[in-house]
Amino acid sequence: MLGFLQRPVVVTADINLNVVALTAVGLLSRLWRLSYPRAVVFDEVYYGQYISFYMKRIFFLDGSGPPLGHMLLALGGYLGGFDGNFLWNRIGAEYSSNVPVWSLRLLPALAGALSVPMAYQIVWELRFSHCAAMGAALLVLIENALITQARLMLLESVLIFFNLLAVLSYLKLCNSQKHGPFSLSWWFWLTLTGVACSCAVGIKYMGVFTYLLVLGVAAVHAWHLIGDRTLSNVCVLCHLLARAVALLVIPVIMYLLFFYVHLVLLCRSGPHDQIMSSAFQASLEGGLARITQGQPLEVAYGSQVTLRNVFGKPVPCWLHSHQNTYPMIYENGRGSSHQQQVTCYPFKDVNNWWIVKDPGRHQLVVNSPPRPVRHGDIVQLVHGMTTRLLNTHDVAAPLSPHSQEVSCYIDYNISMPAQNLWRLDIVNRESSTEVWKTILSEVRFVHVNTSAILKLSGAHLPDWGFRQLEVVGEKLSPGYHESMVWNVEEHRYGRSQEQKERELELHSPTQMDLSRNLSFMARFSELQAQIHLLGNIVIWVSASLATVVYALLLCWYLLRRRRSICDLPEDSWLRWVLAGALCAGGWAVNYLPFFLMEKTLFLYHYLPALTFQILLLPVVLQHISDHLCRSQLQRSLFSALVVAWYSCACHVFNTLRPLTYGDKSLSPGELRALRWKESWDILIRKHQ
Repeated sequence: MLGFLQRPVVVTADINLNVVALTAVGLLSRLWRLSYPRAVVFDEVYYGQYISFYMKRIFFLDGSGPPLGHMLLALGGYLGGFDGNFLWNRIGAEYSSNVPVWSLRLLPALAGALSVPMAYQIVWELRFSHCAAMGAALLVLIENALITQARLMLLESVLIFFNLLAVLSYLKLCNSQKHGPFSLSWWFWLTLTGVACSCAVGIKYMGVFTYLLVLGVAAVHAWHLIGDRTLSNVCVLCHLLARAVALLVIPVIMYLLFFYVHLVLLCRSGPHDQIMSSAFQASLEGGLARITQGQPLEVAYGSQVTLRNVFGKPVPCWLHSHQNTYPMIYENGRGSSHQQQVTCYPFKDVNNWWIVKDPGRHQLVVNSPPRPVRHGDIVQLVHGMTTRLLNTHDVAAPLSPHSQEVSCYIDYNISMPAQNLWRLDIVNRESSTEVWKTILSEVRFVHVNTSAILKLSGAHLPDWGFRQLEVVGEKLSPGYHESMVWNVEEHRYGRSQEQKERELELHSPTQMDLSRNLSFMARFSELQAQIHLLGNIVIWVSASLATVVYALLLCWYLLRRRRSICDLPEDSWLRWVLAGALCAGGWAVNYLPFFLMEKTLFLYHYLPALTFQILLLPVVLQHISDHLCRSQLQRSLFSALVVAWYSCACHVFNTLRPLTYGDKSLSPGELRALRWKESWDILIRKHQ
């Protein structure tokens, strides 16, 4: 039983020295003088703010993408001991001594460095030669734009890393499928494919393009598995279920996990939580949670409340009134009721307070015990500071003539009776006797006389309305819309019947205690120096030409095969098609969607697409050498041409290196000399 102790334990491993060497030079190219320049460069001014928020656990919302990328950058700051204290307000600002620049830029640099050996592995897994694989890695290594982007506190290099990891993992899966399906390595690569896809989407929404590409290729392979008669029905079903779990279920779970960690980390109120719902804000420490701490949960007759519109667009706002009235005659000649204005005001104000009144009683205080308001009850809303009742009638709204005017009723002793009864409709109720709850209940106010619904139109009133937002009675409502829904944000039980005492009460803060716990799923549903970013012109042009050449050759081969003429052996043809699907397809899905987007585009938006183009370039070069060069002489000449071309790419890299690393101060004349277009124009003018 102890026989194994009589023999030495021997572990053997195959080490690809090409991968080791590429990893080493990749790390050198991305990590060399990483903390230089010690100043804020380009979008570091934005990502740095988010890192500071993470360090201080302050909630923020970034509409550009999910939180995984920001959390990875913040991890670098955490490992470097960053306390979050730095004012990110200006590009070019010098970093203070407490900012660990090297640590903050480390993860993007590592991702960029590891992309170099990964490019080698992808081309090798496509079953092309070591020479082609080394060529792809070399191009990624010396591409100036990729280097620049990887050496800063930015996310493109991390996105590219996970894009490549997803493709590489899937290729590893396909190759292990031939030798040992359902083996330990097979499950590893399948799971890693799903994890890498979810991480790509978690970095930036652009990652979904590569995810869809991998899903598309996997769907084609699954279709072929279904048609494989050598596999049993049970085996095919197991293949499909495994792929569904790894490529669909795991990415969804991980995507939710990213937001879960994000929301757990950011538990304090910050500058961005105003655009979130009242319930979301109340779940954060400080801010609204501090204001609403201790509020009564159930709204009762006599409650003093502020009503926030759930829609929150164009800006978050609260139901508001003031003593000013609507003009007698509008600028377009239409008349108004000349009643007190009711608006939606985007700032907290004492005039946002309303009292929930029982129409059958005169008192404006809460009974003991409180009598809660329920779904379907008829209520009146009394403006706290002016004691006038919320009213609507058959008078056109100032800016929305097809809707009714909403006002606070003033009795002018004319034939215009008050119409101030509203039926409470709790939209998210669980029963017909649901109690109106602070923050949690989303309610509509339905006018009893006209069936109009209190609604935020979103239009800004003219100067006579102080540019506040118009509130109307929407009589012809086609269906449910959030602009018709309101929730109680601040709430207290009214204790003062006299107006003077009530005004003092309305000005005072609430002091009662009640915690707010909003579920994760509910919160998740609201969210979803002289350095120049210059690309290596030789690589960019050549990669674009390779894409065109691939497309032309593919069309030519397809036409020939349609005529039953097979120019390539079957294994070479399948390898050619798969390489195009992943490399040319990766370029297409990461580039073409931008033509449909109305947004400002920067050079870095193209880098994920460029990376796939770079992988395609040596594939096309090897294909030309192996299948289109007929003689040994042609192959020799073509190889010499490729070597010369690689030398030109290396020369351009070295020429642009001062701008890529920013390690050398350049004069204006030296900068102009590096601009190839201006240099070309000068050269042309000299020869004219």
